[in-house]
Amino acid sequence: MPRDPRGAYLWLRPAERDAAGAIIRESRWIIRDGRKQFSTGCGAGDRAEAEKRLHEHNTKKYEPERRERPLSKIKIADVVKIYLEDIAETKPDKGKYGERAVRLLAFFGDKTLDDITGKLCRQYAEARLGQGRSNKGKGGGAKRDLEDLRAAINHHAEEGLHRGSPKIVLPKKGKPRQHWLTRAEFARLLKVCWSTREMQKVNHDGDKEGARKLTVKHPLRHLCRFLVLGIYTGSRPGAVMTAAWDRGPGRSWIDLANGRFYRLAEGDIETDKRQPVVRLSPNLAGHLARWSRMDGGHGFVVTHDGMPVKSVKTALNRAVELAGLPDGVTAYTLRHSCASWLVAKGKPTRLVADFLGTSEDMIVKHYGHLAPDYQLEAALAIGRK
Repeated sequence: MPRDPRGAYLWLRPAERDAAGAIIRESRWIIRDGRKQFSTGCGAGDRAEAEKRLHEHNTKKYEPERRERPLSKIKIADVVKIYLEDIAETKPDKGKYGERAVRLLAFFGDKTLDDITGKLCRQYAEARLGQGRSNKGKGGGAKRDLEDLRAAINHHAEEGLHRGSPKIVLPKKGKPRQHWLTRAEFARLLKVCWSTREMQKVNHDGDKEGARKLTVKHPLRHLCRFLVLGIYTGSRPGAVMTAAWDRGPGRSWIDLANGRFYRLAEGDIETDKRQPVVRLSPNLAGHLARWSRMDGGHGFVVTHDGMPVKSVKTALNRAVELAGLPDGVTAYTLRHSCASWLVAKGKPTRLVADFLGTSEDMIVKHYGHLAPDYQLEAALAIGRK
């Protein structure tokens, strides 16, 4: 049987029915590649996700050429794949690189390096509008995606696989998020996460809409530990989600005996985004000691249904909505809030920078206006003779 000239493609497998005509297996999207079939795990109504699975399938089986060629012969898909294999695989957050690569290749995948222009980069940025997290009409992360593409092209050139320098034009940097939580807002968010109970639909005979009742499940309660550890240490979300009671590869470590949080996960390489060891406040240490006893002193600090948490995006968005907080509150808002609280208490910017693992310039630039004596010296001087 000759190979299908289309290569791998999606096929919607029809639903299977029993002798009485009742559906026993729903229709599913299947990847057909020659004589083989691969499940996507996607139902008939999830074509977009099935397309992603097809793209991932093609990416895994394809091996790009590694020899010098003209720009017009080098597909951007090849450049990105080489970058993922050589560089992204060594990064602790390699999954994020893969997510950005999927978005880039959906737009640039069939183009070559000599197709890259400023106009094309701007078209990509426009296509991403409103697609990022909590953006609602704002930029959708195009700048970060294009930075990856630029890095991939530079790596390709450094490997001696092309000459010339296609220029990636980045969109203008957006305004930094200025929102931070007040203590009252944080308390409200924490209360929502602890008390919210799951609603479950219960169908009754003759009731087309179906009634809804509260269950004993608390779908947002796992966020409480994430919120408390994040706000009291100012740590990046990744360090909080990998925090564990016992040391191990890929884990940041809570050292209760000495009152320290080792934020850099074991085996990770220190980058520009420093994650120094941070002292635990007495209040936080008390919470952690209690949680550790509950967990038997083993495993991860933040878990959901007994499993470590990979992302809090969906749950946190729901909690923010229920708490009536402004749009744009994300996991990183905890870090901003920690910095804001410390500066507002009059703590030296150098101390705050060391605590968060960032530069003093960044603290002064973004949070300096919150200091209690901000502009006081100037205000007093202007009134003197």
